[in-house]
Amino acid sequence: MSVYTTIEENELRDFLANYNVGELDNYQGISDGIENTNYFVNTSSGRFVLTIFEHHSFEEMQYYLNLMHHLADHKVPSANPVADTRGNYLSHFKNKPIALVERLDGGSIIETTVDHCAQLGTAMGKMHTAGLSFKTDQINPRGPAWCQQTAHLVMQKLSADEQKTLDEEVHYQKEKRHADLPRGVVHADLFRDNALWFNDKFSGIIDFYYSCDDVLLYDLAVAANDWCSNSDASLNKEKVTALLTSYNQHRELAANEQEYWSAMLRAGALRFWLSRLYDKHFPREGELVHIKNPDEFKAILFDRIQNSNRYLNFWL
Repeated sequence: MSVYTTIEENELRDFLANYNVGELDNYQGISDGIENTNYFVNTSSGRFVLTIFEHHSFEEMQYYLNLMHHLADHKVPSANPVADTRGNYLSHFKNKPIALVERLDGGSIIETTVDHCAQLGTAMGKMHTAGLSFKTDQINPRGPAWCQQTAHLVMQKLSADEQKTLDEEVHYQKEKRHADLPRGVVHADLFRDNALWFNDKFSGIIDFYYSCDDVLLYDLAVAANDWCSNSDASLNKEKVTALLTSYNQHRELAANEQEYWSAMLRAGALRFWLSRLYDKHFPREGELVHIKNPDEFKAILFDRIQNSNRYLNFWL
């Protein structure tokens, strides 16, 4: 969401001419995040988000945008891509995929409540259920193999204690991440900044650009690590219970999922500690670049490891 690729006003007007969205009023770059180039675009007929995809191929992006349309069509609160006059969701800009997506009302939140977590659980339950009828498969680009490769790259940047923890966790996850658990379409990045709220009501899920097929429980764990953590990196039991209870009303949790809950919490923490370490030590250039602190997820991972047995009881 940082600005790596600049689009000039005349270029944007030419791009919008291929859509039935009216005339351009104004636009601005979005500095939050680290992966793609995003702009808010306001026209005479609506509000949109323009995304230039910096690392995905045209073929990969077809998956994401078709999934977004599928979920929106199944009444999942989420951002819906806009088709151009030829019915396509994607086109090219400076040899990169580019897309226009409807902008949802509201904004993201910083502090979460039990009610926020309950509403998130409802949205995730609907999303996972709707995703079961989406027939295109996509391997998780930041799954176990990526974690092992990235751990090797960042290892020498860490202290001895951090290296020991990272090495042990990567080996621990080799078995746990391949467990026979319910699978389907996951968002894989459903942090607070990827959900919108309007008057304290859930408005929708955005940024599906890490979506893939994976363990559904892993997706819940990724969300819980962000939405349900206390200031000291521990998990808030009330928030976790609210998330899981509301989720369970839309996709009933399987009997064997509780057994792997702690392992998936650790897997989610590991993935984001690694991605933030990589971004810190191997940064990319951009006009507006926001790199997130890896220490936040180091603390979360260390807590999840230390309290693995206790968090098994944070269940329904």
